[in-house]
Amino acid sequence: MTNTTQQQAQQRREFVRFALDLGVLRFGQFETKSGRLSPYFFNAGLFNSGKSLGELAKFYADTLVNSGVEFDMLFGPAYKGISLAAATSIALANHPSLEGRDVPYAFDRKEAKEHGEGGVLVGAPLAGKVVIIDDVITAGTSVRHSVDIIREQGATPAAVLIALDRMEKGGNHEEIAEHSAVQEVEQKYGLPVISIASLSDIMSLLEEDEQFSQHKNSVAAYREKYGA
Repeated sequence: MTNTTQQQAQQRREFVRFALDLGVLRFGQFETKSGRLSPYFFNAGLFNSGKSLGELAKFYADTLVNSGVEFDMLFGPAYKGISLAAATSIALANHPSLEGRDVPYAFDRKEAKEHGEGGVLVGAPLAGKVVIIDDVITAGTSVRHSVDIIREQGATPAAVLIALDRMEKGGNHEEIAEHSAVQEVEQKYGLPVISIASLSDIMSLLEEDEQFSQHKNSVAAYREKYGA
């Protein structure tokens, strides 16, 4: 394992710890929107203070820079993507590897504004290579909408940047799709999906830390059944 790979693995572990400490990542039994009973739950909406959002943005910025993806700006789909795009843009402006580069961002409204500047877009004009930033990908609906908006403006979607890849096949508790939402996005749009961490990193924590070892079997069983 190279030094760069080790550093990235360490960063992923640190993010999982960070999410646990803030209660963003929890273990137990949680019913998902699809009706599945998941042994863990990740709610990025709980990064809800200036300090936690600032730390989260640093993880996003580091992950994007380390990915090697070329980008000109960020796009945050409403609603969760709005604060993520803004905060990550700030973190990128302070990133040592970018040497003071000022990365613009934009986001959309759920409903078009009919007065003032009007339209559904707020922020910098969409141009060049655009990274879509969100918390997770569940059904891919937000990505499809974002890709359409970016292309309509004559810009190019470059990647999707998310906090956690659940590595979980789509469908519900009875019908299981062939691929995960992340895999479907990558195949349908030809876009790389970059995640700060994944289910594999959560499972590594369960293997390494006795404090959470009681959840290891249930998470492993869930991954065996639904994992992509």
